[in-house]
Amino acid sequence: MARTEGDTWDLATSVGATATSVAASRALASRGTDALIDDPYAALLVEAVGVDHFVRVANGEIDFDGGSDGEPLFGERQMREQIAVRTRYFDDFFTAAGAAGVRQAVILASGLDTRAYRLRWPAGTVVYEIDQPAVVEFKTRVLADAGAAPSADRRAVAIDLRDDWPKALRESGFDSSQPTAWIAEGLLIYLPPEAQDRLLDNVTALSAPGSRLATEHMDPKALTGDWADKLSERARRYGSDINLTELFYTGPRSAAGDHLRELGWQVSVVRSSEAFVANGFEPPTENLIAMVGDSGYLSAQLGAE
Repeated sequence: MARTEGDTWDLATSVGATATSVAASRALASRGTDALIDDPYAALLVEAVGVDHFVRVANGEIDFDGGSDGEPLFGERQMREQIAVRTRYFDDFFTAAGAAGVRQAVILASGLDTRAYRLRWPAGTVVYEIDQPAVVEFKTRVLADAGAAPSADRRAVAIDLRDDWPKALRESGFDSSQPTAWIAEGLLIYLPPEAQDRLLDNVTALSAPGSRLATEHMDPKALTGDWADKLSERARRYGSDINLTELFYTGPRSAAGDHLRELGWQVSVVRSSEAFVANGFEPPTENLIAMVGDSGYLSAQLGAE
């Protein structure tokens, strides 16, 4: 279903289903003796959502190395490595922020992110998770019923990012005078261009010197939408009904790094090819780079520590 103004979703529909898809990939990469990451809650959450395709992905029941051409653009090894690179990047970001003394973290559009439960947070850390009320309620309930406890002071902020989330965040105890570590993982491309800039403006207004931010870096090719058509078509062959082209806001927009620099942040970018090699993996295939460009990951810091 295409995006509309004021649309809502749960974890089985629209943008919410992409959060379940990512959790299914984390569960797949956490499986077996050769697991690349350790997310002990991903499969549990995917099972609770109950979408058959994602459950099968999480359980390793789909042969992604098959297909009609026998040469998958994105086979199981590549899928596992891609989500491992992504997950490790944001995990390491929070770990480094904690080591630098940051004791306040915010996960924007938290979806089925489980970092508040599985990371080793320094004592005194408060982790705020912001997402739509139905999403926040679901994850909180499922993990509580499973006996999972947060490893930090987790505070769920149940609000749509299109609403006055800064006010809701402050009302949950957020202290804008203290440095904060923010992540916007897998979020920006789902926002209209002006909403992306407004989000970064709000983050900046709430950030004390020493605050940090991590998100994806999008190569201009990633904004054309052509690759989303191809990957959506491939996913349909394996039983997914997600149409990325209906969910993304493609076309011209400010590069997140450029906008952050204008706001006073010091920005650094790690390209996907660099990130894969740094994790001991082969870089993405030339076919994939040709489609989406050499996108990657962005981190930024505001002022001096």
